[in-house]
Amino acid sequence: MSGRTEQKVTTAPPDSSALSDGERRYEVVVVGGGAAGLSGALVLARARRSVLVIDAGRPRNAPAAHVHSYLTRDGVPPSELLAAGRAEVTGYGGEITRGDAVAAERLEAGGFRVVLEDGSSVVAERLLVTTGLVDELPQVPGLAELWGRDVLHCPYCHGWEVRDQAIGILATGPLAVHQALQWRQWSADVTLFTHTAPGFGAEEHEQLAARGIVVVDGRVAALETTGDRLTGVRLADGRVIPRQALVAGPRFTARSGLLTGLGLETTDQEMGGHVIGSYVASDPTGATALPGVWVAGNVTVLTEQVIGAAAAGVRAGAAINTDLIAEETRRAVAARRESLSARESAGHEHARETALPEAEFWDLRYGESDQIWSGNPNVILVREVTGMEPGSALDLGCGEGADAIWLARRGWRVTATDISGVALERAARHAASADVADRVDWQRHDLGVSFPDGLFDLVSAHFLHSPGDMPREKILRTAASAVAPGGTLLVVGHAGFPAWEHNPHPDVHLPTPEEVLESLELPDGEWEVLLCEEHDRIQNDPDGQPTTRRDNVLKVRRLHG
Repeated sequence: MSGRTEQKVTTAPPDSSALSDGERRYEVVVVGGGAAGLSGALVLARARRSVLVIDAGRPRNAPAAHVHSYLTRDGVPPSELLAAGRAEVTGYGGEITRGDAVAAERLEAGGFRVVLEDGSSVVAERLLVTTGLVDELPQVPGLAELWGRDVLHCPYCHGWEVRDQAIGILATGPLAVHQALQWRQWSADVTLFTHTAPGFGAEEHEQLAARGIVVVDGRVAALETTGDRLTGVRLADGRVIPRQALVAGPRFTARSGLLTGLGLETTDQEMGGHVIGSYVASDPTGATALPGVWVAGNVTVLTEQVIGAAAAGVRAGAAINTDLIAEETRRAVAARRESLSARESAGHEHARETALPEAEFWDLRYGESDQIWSGNPNVILVREVTGMEPGSALDLGCGEGADAIWLARRGWRVTATDISGVALERAARHAASADVADRVDWQRHDLGVSFPDGLFDLVSAHFLHSPGDMPREKILRTAASAVAPGGTLLVVGHAGFPAWEHNPHPDVHLPTPEEVLESLELPDGEWEVLLCEEHDRIQNDPDGQPTTRRDNVLKVRRLHG
């Protein structure tokens, strides 16, 4: 299953995240529903972010019949591409609303408010603006009506479709020669109309002549059409030059009104010393100079094609998610430090430890140093398991993995569990170094909540104690039920606190082996008690001095039924 949920495009976000004043809050608001905006929203929705796309419904490439140079989607109508994109975004829980975003402001408490044309507003922690650009077309009668069909500007978008046709180049600036030489790649019949461009130099005339490009002087008065298709270019002197396609270089102006309101200005973009438009500056991820605001697509890269705009949206979406993660982590660390500081100030060290979530407590414990335990297996495990026929084993509370690795080296297939991800990661590295990684399945479990599946020939629990609220008796009963017929349950625990422990945990009960046996509630006639005793062992105190510590062990075998 993909985990996707089906949602329809709505006219407004749902009320589940409504603020007290009627506003809706999202982690990210995307302004612009084209390829860049939808791609960014898709990444964010898949990252489980709450994301809203505000789509004005006026894509720049709407006049074009097809999208080109988009791998696997070449030739798709723009409307079809966007419809598929909207379905994918909403399929992952993203939301889309139709409307114009007319203003944005930064909030004192952080985040942004975006106001729509209908007067409604939404609040976001981050903004992704993908509003594209406006093509400011040359003022030639008939040109605007044919824009995107017979009047073109990008050879990589439309060159193939007009190959071998009679193509005209409308010169409005010094880049006209460059345009003519480019379009010559697609047709041998190219005519350059000088129109309003400055004069060309001798070298440029030579290049045009060498490529067989005809130069027609004079201002263009209008375009001639037949049946809504271009048939010719009419000059001011009355001449009509037959043409099937015309190339015009518009000025590209970023749709930056929303960003200007936030204090972000546009920058002129030059090509060959000629200003071709304006854009909003950003870094490679789309981040602007204003923290929390990203841009993607033509609003920041004027010459971006559809596939490039989509890729830019993906980069921006990933960068925004990373930025949110960093902020959430900073907040969590600050909150945790504040909480720990308050507990320390109150003088409740034990309360500080046990109030932490169990997994966090043990991750911190293992994170105190690169190695907590000796790396040697428990002596009772070695004593009691040596000589047993290897089979499947379950190691509960495996810590840094010494017991599991010892068993694996002797042919056991081991499932090893612990609540600490830090401990398990360390144990996996040790297993790889011992060349037994393929014989141990490391699983993270809070054993009071989840438990490994299956039956095992050996279930081992060594020193399964915690200062937190761990349901030890329940866990051990579950452990007994995981023993296969003929298999063994081995439980080793402390019988008392060490002599150097000046503040023993008053809420932690260390049961006798008889109490452990009784708590297992083993059915009569189904189990055999092999060992139930206490014993002493030598353990060094924090100063390295050897002391005696008392432990206990219970070993029971499940009879074949």
